[in-house]
Amino acid sequence: MTTPIVAIVGRPNVGKSTLFNRLAGEPLAIVDDTAGTTRDRLFSETIWNGVRFQIIDTGGIDPSEGGKTPLSIASADYISEIRDQALLAVEEADAVIFVTDAAEGITPADQEVADLLRKSQKMRTGVHFPPIHLAVNKAENATLRASAMEFYALGIGEPIPISAIHGTGTGDLLDVVVASFLPDESQEEDDSIKIAIVGKPNVGKSSLLNDLAGEKRAIVSPIAGTTRDAIDTRIVFDDVPITLIDTAGIRRKGKIDRGVEKYSVIRSMRAIERCDVALLLIDASQDISTQDIHIAGYILEKWKSTVVIVNKWDLVEKDTYTMEAYTNQIRTLLNFMDYVPIIFISALTGQRVDKVLPLALQVQEERMVHISTGKLNRILMNAQDMHSPSSKTGRLLRIYYGTQVRADPPTFMLYANDPELLHFTYQRFIENQIRLTYPFSGTPIRFVVKKRT
Repeated sequence: MTTPIVAIVGRPNVGKSTLFNRLAGEPLAIVDDTAGTTRDRLFSETIWNGVRFQIIDTGGIDPSEGGKTPLSIASADYISEIRDQALLAVEEADAVIFVTDAAEGITPADQEVADLLRKSQKMRTGVHFPPIHLAVNKAENATLRASAMEFYALGIGEPIPISAIHGTGTGDLLDVVVASFLPDESQEEDDSIKIAIVGKPNVGKSSLLNDLAGEKRAIVSPIAGTTRDAIDTRIVFDDVPITLIDTAGIRRKGKIDRGVEKYSVIRSMRAIERCDVALLLIDASQDISTQDIHIAGYILEKWKSTVVIVNKWDLVEKDTYTMEAYTNQIRTLLNFMDYVPIIFISALTGQRVDKVLPLALQVQEERMVHISTGKLNRILMNAQDMHSPSSKTGRLLRIYYGTQVRADPPTFMLYANDPELLHFTYQRFIENQIRLTYPFSGTPIRFVVKKRT
C-alpha cells in the first residue's frame, strides 16, 4: 500500500508554500511576496497523529484568460503549465487542501479554482476523488477568523481558519485531513533510492526527468532557470523504488541573483545532501566549465556517488574519436573523481536514456559493497610490499591493518604507526589498489586513520 498524498492548491499568493513549509517542518518551498514564485510541484513527507503522508506544494492556479492581467506576475509565461501541474497533483492526491486568503475574502479567482476542482471531481465519476479541505489562511486575529465563515459560499465545505506563518489552526486542519484518508491506507518507510539530477542551468535536467519518469512531470523550457524548487518524483524501475530529484540549475556564486534564485540554489545543494546517487549533467554543445567542476567538487564533498551524463550529444558533430576525446577531457578536468562512469545521451531524442537508471542503480549497488577484514588486509599488505611509502623525515609509515567500518559511503579505518605520515598521494595509491579488486564504480572511498603503537 502507498503512503497517502495531500496536495496543496489555490490561486497565487495565498500562502500555499508557507503552509507547505509549516507542515513539512522545514523551509523546503521558496516563499516570496511575488505571486507565482512556486512553479513546479514540490514534495515532502511529514507525520501527524502517527500517520505518515506526503504533501505536495503546487504553483498558483491562475484563472486569468483573454488579456486579463495574470495574478502570477513572476511566472506569467508559464500559467497553463502551472495549472496542468497543479491539476496533476490533485489527480495523484488522497486529499486536497484548498488555500484561500481571509484578509482578501472570496475573490473571483478563488471561485474559479473551486469550480475547477468541482469539474475535476465530476470527470472522475466512479473513481475515488480526494476530499477537499478548505483552509482560510492569514486569519491572524479574531476578526479574520470570524470572517472565514463567508467562505462557505464557495460550496467546498467547512472553512478552517489558519495562520500558516504562525501555525495557528494548522493542527485542526491536519486532524481533519488525516481523518479523511481511506481506511485501507497503510504507512511505510521510504526505502527508495534517491537519485538527484544536478547541473548548471539549461543543461536539460527537467527533460531528462520527464524521460525517466515517463510523463510530463516538470515544466520544460529553453529559458534558463525555469525549475526553482527541488522536485521529488517516485517511480518503480525493475521492481526497485526510486525517488528522482530534479533541481534548479546551480550558477556560479557571482551570477546568482539575490532572493528567489539564491534559495533555489540552496535547495539544489540540499538535494545533493539527501541523495544516494547524483546524476551530474554536462552540456555536450558547450565546453566543460569551471562551474561543472565546482558542482562535481560539491558532490564529492558530500561523499555522494556520481554518474556523469553528457547531454545534448545529438547537437555535436562527431567522428570516430569524438566521444573518446570528450571522455578524456572530462577525465582530465574531473581527475579528483576518476572513478565515475560517463554516459553520452540526448534527452531530446531519447538516445541512451534507457541506460541511465540501470547505470545509476549499478553505482548504488557498488556504494553498498562491504569488504571483509581479511580480504582488505591482504590488499593493504600487498600494496605496501609493492610500493613502500616514501618519507622526508626518515620515519616510514606502517599500516598495521584496516577494516571497513561502514558502507554508504565505503569507509575504511586504517591503523598505522603515525597517521601524519600518510601522504595524500600514498592514500590515493592505497585507494587505487582497493579499486583494482573492488571498483566501487561512481562512489568515493573515505579513509579514517588512527594511531596504534
